[in-house]
Amino acid sequence: MKIGYFLSSEELDPIDMVTRARTAEEHGFTGLWISDHFHPWNDRQGQSPFVWGAIGALSQVVRLPITTAVTCPTMRIHPAIIAQAAATAAVQCDGRFTLGVGSGEALNEHIYGDAWPSAGVRLEMLEEAIDLIRTLHEGGEVTRHGKHYTVENARVYTLPERPVPIYMSAFGPKALALAARVADGFINTGPAKDLLRDYRDQGGRGPAQGGFKVCYAPSEDEARRIAHRLWPNEQLPGELAQVLPTPKHFEQASTLVTPEMISVPCGPDPAPYVETVQSYVDAGFDEVYVQQIGPDNGFFEFWSREVAPKL
Repeated sequence: MKIGYFLSSEELDPIDMVTRARTAEEHGFTGLWISDHFHPWNDRQGQSPFVWGAIGALSQVVRLPITTAVTCPTMRIHPAIIAQAAATAAVQCDGRFTLGVGSGEALNEHIYGDAWPSAGVRLEMLEEAIDLIRTLHEGGEVTRHGKHYTVENARVYTLPERPVPIYMSAFGPKALALAARVADGFINTGPAKDLLRDYRDQGGRGPAQGGFKVCYAPSEDEARRIAHRLWPNEQLPGELAQVLPTPKHFEQASTLVTPEMISVPCGPDPAPYVETVQSYVDAGFDEVYVQQIGPDNGFFEFWSREVAPKL
Protein backbone atom coordinates (compact mmCIF):
# COMPACT_ATOMS: atom_id res chain seq x y z
CA MET A 1 0.00 0.00 0.00
CA LYS A 2 1.36 3.40 -1.03
CA ILE A 3 0.27 6.28 1.19
CA GLY A 4 0.10 9.80 -0.25
CA TYR A 5 -1.15 13.19 0.82
CA PHE A 6 -4.33 14.85 -0.49
CA LEU A 7 -3.97 18.58 -1.23
CA SER A 8 -7.32 20.31 -0.82
CA SER A 9 -7.80 23.06 -3.42
CA GLU A 10 -10.88 24.07 -1.44
CA GLU A 11 -8.82 24.96 1.66
CA LEU A 12 -5.30 25.82 0.49
CA ASP A 13 -4.07 28.73 -1.58
CA PRO A 14 -1.33 27.86 -4.10
CA ILE A 15 1.47 28.98 -1.78
CA ASP A 16 0.13 26.84 1.08
CA MET A 17 -0.14 23.91 -1.32
CA VAL A 18 3.57 24.07 -2.05
CA THR A 19 4.36 24.20 1.68
CA ARG A 20 2.12 21.23 2.50
CA ALA A 21 3.44 19.19 -0.41
CA ARG A 22 7.03 19.76 0.63
CA THR A 23 6.17 18.86 4.23
CA ALA A 24 4.35 15.72 3.11
CA GLU A 25 7.38 14.58 1.12
CA GLU A 26 9.67 15.24 4.10
CA HIS A 27 7.43 13.07 6.30
CA GLY A 28 7.41 10.04 4.04
CA PHE A 29 4.25 10.42 1.96
CA THR A 30 4.81 8.87 -1.46
CA GLY A 31 2.44 10.78 -3.74
CA LEU A 32 -0.03 13.66 -4.02
CA TRP A 33 -3.68 13.97 -4.87
CA ILE A 34 -4.91 17.45 -5.74
CA SER A 35 -8.57 18.40 -6.13
CA ASP A 36 -9.71 20.38 -9.19
CA HIS A 37 -12.45 22.87 -8.27
CA PHE A 38 -13.82 26.19 -9.46
CA HIS A 39 -15.65 26.73 -6.14
CA PRO A 40 -15.06 25.36 -2.65
CA TRP A 41 -17.93 23.38 -1.14
CA ASN A 42 -18.65 26.20 1.31
CA ASP A 43 -17.32 29.67 2.02
CA ARG A 44 -15.56 28.59 5.22
CA GLN A 45 -13.19 26.45 3.18
CA GLY A 46 -12.38 29.67 1.38
CA GLN A 47 -10.06 28.78 -1.52
CA SER A 48 -10.10 27.45 -5.08
CA PRO A 49 -6.89 28.14 -7.04
CA PHE A 50 -6.46 27.05 -10.65
CA VAL A 51 -5.19 23.50 -10.37
CA TRP A 52 -2.93 23.56 -13.42
CA GLY A 53 -0.96 26.54 -12.15
CA ALA A 54 -0.60 24.82 -8.78
CA ILE A 55 0.65 21.60 -10.40
CA GLY A 56 3.31 23.54 -12.29
CA ALA A 57 4.59 25.01 -9.03
CA LEU A 58 4.46 21.65 -7.23
CA SER A 59 6.45 19.98 -10.00
CA GLN A 60 9.40 22.26 -9.24
CA VAL A 61 9.59 21.68 -5.47
CA VAL A 62 8.73 17.99 -4.92
CA ARG A 63 9.49 14.76 -6.72
CA LEU A 64 6.25 13.04 -5.76
CA PRO A 65 3.79 11.63 -8.31
CA ILE A 66 0.72 13.86 -8.71
CA THR A 67 -2.86 12.84 -9.58
CA THR A 68 -5.82 15.16 -10.11
CA ALA A 69 -8.66 13.91 -7.92
CA VAL A 70 -10.53 14.61 -10.00
CA THR A 71 -10.74 16.74 -13.13
CA CYS A 72 -14.00 16.99 -15.08
CA PRO A 73 -12.85 17.37 -18.72
CA THR A 74 -16.29 17.94 -20.24
CA MET A 75 -17.91 21.32 -19.53
CA ARG A 76 -15.89 23.96 -17.68
CA ILE A 77 -12.79 23.32 -19.83
CA HIS A 78 -12.83 21.74 -23.29
CA PRO A 79 -11.11 18.33 -23.36
CA ALA A 80 -8.61 19.55 -25.96
CA ILE A 81 -7.33 22.10 -23.43
CA ILE A 82 -7.28 19.45 -20.69
CA ALA A 83 -5.21 17.30 -23.07
CA GLN A 84 -2.69 20.13 -23.44
CA ALA A 85 -2.68 20.87 -19.69
CA ALA A 86 -2.19 17.22 -18.71
CA ALA A 87 0.60 16.75 -21.23
CA THR A 88 2.40 19.84 -19.91
CA ALA A 89 1.96 18.65 -16.32
CA ALA A 90 3.42 15.26 -17.23
CA VAL A 91 6.47 16.93 -18.79
CA GLN A 92 6.92 19.16 -15.75
CA CYS A 93 6.63 16.15 -13.42
CA ASP A 94 9.03 14.07 -15.52
CA GLY A 95 6.29 11.55 -16.23
CA ARG A 96 5.02 11.35 -12.65
CA PHE A 97 1.56 12.71 -13.43
CA THR A 98 -1.80 10.97 -13.69
CA LEU A 99 -4.96 12.59 -14.99
CA GLY A 100 -7.79 11.56 -12.69
CA VAL A 101 -11.19 12.28 -14.25
CA GLY A 102 -14.86 12.13 -13.33
CA SER A 103 -18.25 13.28 -14.55
CA GLY A 104 -18.21 16.39 -12.36
CA GLU A 105 -20.46 18.36 -10.05
CA ALA A 106 -22.80 21.23 -10.84
CA LEU A 107 -20.93 23.21 -8.18
CA ASN A 108 -17.95 23.54 -10.53
CA GLU A 109 -19.22 22.85 -14.01
CA HIS A 110 -22.44 24.87 -14.43
CA ILE A 111 -20.72 28.27 -14.24
CA TYR A 112 -21.45 29.23 -17.87
CA GLY A 113 -25.19 28.88 -17.28
CA ASP A 114 -25.63 25.74 -19.36
CA ALA A 115 -28.20 23.17 -18.29
CA TRP A 116 -26.78 20.50 -15.97
CA PRO A 117 -26.97 17.23 -17.96
CA SER A 118 -28.31 13.97 -16.60
CA ALA A 119 -25.81 11.40 -15.28
CA GLY A 120 -26.12 9.34 -18.45
CA VAL A 121 -25.31 12.29 -20.70
CA ARG A 122 -22.40 13.34 -18.48
CA LEU A 123 -20.90 9.87 -18.78
CA GLU A 124 -21.39 9.94 -22.55
CA MET A 125 -19.56 13.27 -22.65
CA LEU A 126 -16.80 11.91 -20.44
CA GLU A 127 -16.22 8.89 -22.67
CA GLU A 128 -15.92 11.10 -25.73
CA ALA A 129 -13.62 13.51 -23.88
CA ILE A 130 -11.28 10.71 -22.73
CA ASP A 131 -11.04 9.37 -26.28
CA LEU A 132 -10.23 12.85 -27.63
CA ILE A 133 -7.58 13.45 -24.95
CA ARG A 134 -5.91 10.14 -25.73
CA THR A 135 -5.96 10.86 -29.46
CA LEU A 136 -4.34 14.26 -28.95
CA HIS A 137 -1.70 12.66 -26.72
CA GLU A 138 -0.69 10.42 -29.60
CA GLY A 139 0.63 13.49 -31.43
CA GLY A 140 -0.25 14.70 -34.89
CA GLU A 141 -3.03 16.94 -36.09
CA VAL A 142 -6.57 16.04 -35.11
CA THR A 143 -9.82 17.13 -36.74
CA ARG A 144 -12.96 15.62 -35.30
CA HIS A 145 -16.65 16.48 -35.26
CA GLY A 146 -18.06 14.39 -32.43
CA LYS A 147 -21.45 14.41 -30.78
CA HIS A 148 -20.27 16.72 -28.01
CA TYR A 149 -16.85 18.06 -29.06
CA THR A 150 -15.35 19.47 -32.22
CA VAL A 151 -11.69 20.16 -32.89
CA GLU A 152 -10.14 21.33 -36.13
CA ASN A 153 -6.42 21.10 -36.90
CA ALA A 154 -5.64 20.62 -33.19
CA ARG A 155 -2.21 19.34 -32.18
CA VAL A 156 -0.53 19.12 -28.79
CA TYR A 157 3.16 19.72 -29.42
CA THR A 158 4.56 19.44 -25.88
CA LEU A 159 4.13 15.76 -25.00
CA PRO A 160 5.69 13.47 -22.39
CA GLU A 161 7.68 10.42 -23.42
CA ARG A 162 4.82 8.10 -22.39
CA PRO A 163 1.07 8.72 -22.69
CA VAL A 164 -0.51 10.28 -19.61
CA PRO A 165 -2.38 7.60 -17.59
CA ILE A 166 -6.07 8.38 -17.14
CA TYR A 167 -7.78 7.07 -13.99
CA MET A 168 -11.51 7.44 -13.48
CA SER A 169 -13.66 8.05 -10.43
CA ALA A 170 -16.78 5.88 -10.40
CA PHE A 171 -19.61 5.33 -7.91
CA GLY A 172 -22.68 4.07 -9.78
CA PRO A 173 -22.98 0.98 -12.02
CA LYS A 174 -22.96 2.93 -15.32
CA ALA A 175 -19.88 4.91 -14.32
CA LEU A 176 -18.21 1.73 -13.12
CA ALA A 177 -18.83 -0.02 -16.43
CA LEU A 178 -17.38 2.95 -18.30
CA ALA A 179 -14.32 3.09 -16.04
CA ALA A 180 -13.70 -0.63 -16.52
CA ARG A 181 -13.86 -0.15 -20.28
CA VAL A 182 -11.78 2.99 -20.79
CA ALA A 183 -9.71 3.88 -17.69
CA ASP A 184 -6.12 3.02 -16.79
CA GLY A 185 -6.98 2.94 -13.09
CA PHE A 186 -9.78 3.36 -10.55
CA ILE A 187 -10.44 6.20 -8.08
CA ASN A 188 -12.85 6.29 -5.16
CA THR A 189 -13.19 8.29 -1.95
CA GLY A 190 -14.30 5.34 0.15
CA PRO A 191 -13.01 1.81 0.82
CA ALA A 192 -15.54 0.54 -1.69
CA LYS A 193 -14.69 -3.16 -1.81
CA ASP A 194 -17.75 -4.15 -3.87
CA LEU A 195 -17.21 -1.38 -6.42
CA LEU A 196 -13.54 -2.27 -6.85
CA ARG A 197 -14.41 -5.95 -7.22
CA ASP A 198 -17.00 -5.10 -9.88
CA TYR A 199 -14.48 -2.88 -11.65
CA ARG A 200 -11.99 -5.76 -11.76
CA ASP A 201 -14.66 -8.30 -12.75
CA GLN A 202 -15.61 -6.14 -15.73
CA GLY A 203 -12.02 -6.01 -16.94
CA GLY A 204 -10.90 -2.85 -15.16
CA ARG A 205 -7.14 -2.54 -15.12
CA GLY A 206 -4.44 -0.60 -13.34
CA PRO A 207 -4.03 0.64 -9.78
CA ALA A 208 -6.90 1.53 -7.46
CA GLN A 209 -6.53 4.82 -5.60
CA GLY A 210 -8.60 5.83 -2.59
CA GLY A 211 -8.69 8.90 -0.40
CA PHE A 212 -10.06 10.01 2.94
CA LYS A 213 -10.07 13.00 5.27
CA VAL A 214 -8.81 13.21 8.84
CA CYS A 215 -8.60 15.98 11.40
CA TYR A 216 -5.71 15.85 13.83
CA ALA A 217 -5.82 18.21 16.81
CA PRO A 218 -4.65 17.91 20.45
CA SER A 219 -8.14 16.75 21.49
CA GLU A 220 -10.88 14.82 19.73
CA ASP A 221 -13.47 17.47 20.59
CA GLU A 222 -11.38 20.23 19.00
CA ALA A 223 -10.73 18.11 15.90
CA ARG A 224 -14.41 17.29 15.55
CA ARG A 225 -15.34 20.98 15.79
CA ILE A 226 -12.83 21.85 13.06
CA ALA A 227 -14.05 19.05 10.79
CA HIS A 228 -17.68 20.01 11.33
CA ARG A 229 -16.99 23.68 10.62
CA LEU A 230 -15.06 23.08 7.40
CA TRP A 231 -16.38 19.81 5.93
CA PRO A 232 -19.98 19.09 7.05
CA ASN A 233 -20.79 18.46 3.38
CA GLU A 234 -18.91 15.13 3.64
CA GLN A 235 -21.97 13.74 5.41
CA LEU A 236 -24.57 14.81 2.83
CA PRO A 237 -26.35 11.81 1.30
CA GLY A 238 -27.19 10.65 -2.19
CA GLU A 239 -26.51 12.78 -5.26
CA LEU A 240 -26.50 16.17 -3.51
CA ALA A 241 -22.76 16.54 -4.15
CA GLN A 242 -23.42 16.26 -7.89
CA VAL A 243 -26.48 18.49 -8.22
CA LEU A 244 -26.27 21.37 -5.71
CA PRO A 245 -25.01 24.38 -7.71
CA THR A 246 -23.37 26.80 -5.25
CA PRO A 247 -21.46 26.88 -1.94
CA LYS A 248 -24.49 28.61 -0.43
CA HIS A 249 -26.69 25.62 -1.25
CA PHE A 250 -24.16 23.27 0.37
CA GLU A 251 -24.13 25.48 3.45
CA GLN A 252 -27.92 25.31 3.64
CA ALA A 253 -27.97 21.52 3.28
CA SER A 254 -25.14 21.14 5.78
CA THR A 255 -27.19 22.72 8.57
CA LEU A 256 -28.69 19.22 8.91
CA VAL A 257 -25.26 17.81 9.83
CA THR A 258 -24.32 17.80 13.53
CA PRO A 259 -20.80 17.42 14.99
CA GLU A 260 -21.78 13.94 16.18
CA MET A 261 -22.35 12.90 12.57
CA ILE A 262 -18.75 13.59 11.55
CA SER A 263 -17.23 10.22 10.71
CA VAL A 264 -13.63 11.03 9.73
CA PRO A 265 -10.80 10.08 12.11
CA CYS A 266 -10.45 12.93 14.61
CA GLY A 267 -8.03 13.73 17.43
CA PRO A 268 -4.80 12.32 18.87
CA ASP A 269 -5.59 8.59 19.00
CA PRO A 270 -3.77 6.87 16.11
CA ALA A 271 -6.09 3.85 16.09
CA PRO A 272 -8.88 5.32 13.89
CA TYR A 273 -6.30 6.49 11.34
CA VAL A 274 -4.68 3.05 11.18
CA GLU A 275 -8.08 1.34 10.97
CA THR A 276 -9.15 3.55 8.07
CA VAL A 277 -5.99 2.80 6.09
CA GLN A 278 -6.51 -0.90 6.85
CA SER A 279 -10.04 -0.71 5.45
CA TYR A 280 -8.59 0.35 2.10
CA VAL A 281 -6.01 -2.44 2.26
CA ASP A 282 -8.76 -4.96 2.98
CA ALA A 283 -10.84 -3.61 0.08
CA GLY A 284 -7.95 -4.19 -2.34
CA PHE A 285 -6.78 -0.63 -2.99
CA ASP A 286 -3.17 -0.07 -4.02
CA GLU A 287 -2.80 3.56 -2.94
CA VAL A 288 -4.51 5.79 -0.38
CA TYR A 289 -4.32 9.58 0.03
CA VAL A 290 -4.89 11.36 3.34
CA GLN A 291 -6.16 14.94 3.74
CA GLN A 292 -5.73 16.85 6.98
CA ILE A 293 -8.76 19.09 7.51
CA GLY A 294 -7.92 22.60 8.64
CA PRO A 295 -4.51 23.81 9.85
CA ASP A 296 -1.56 21.43 10.16
CA ASN A 297 -1.85 21.43 14.01
CA GLY A 298 1.11 19.02 14.12
CA PHE A 299 -0.56 16.49 11.80
CA PHE A 300 2.61 15.53 9.92
CA GLU A 301 4.63 14.92 13.09
CA PHE A 302 1.72 12.93 14.53
CA TRP A 303 1.41 10.83 11.39
CA SER A 304 5.11 10.01 11.11
CA ARG A 305 5.51 9.38 14.86
CA GLU A 306 2.23 7.69 15.82
CA VAL A 307 0.50 6.37 12.71
CA ALA A 308 3.11 5.37 10.13
CA PRO A 309 4.98 2.93 12.44
CA LYS A 310 1.73 1.02 12.96
CA LEU A 311 1.00 0.60 9.26
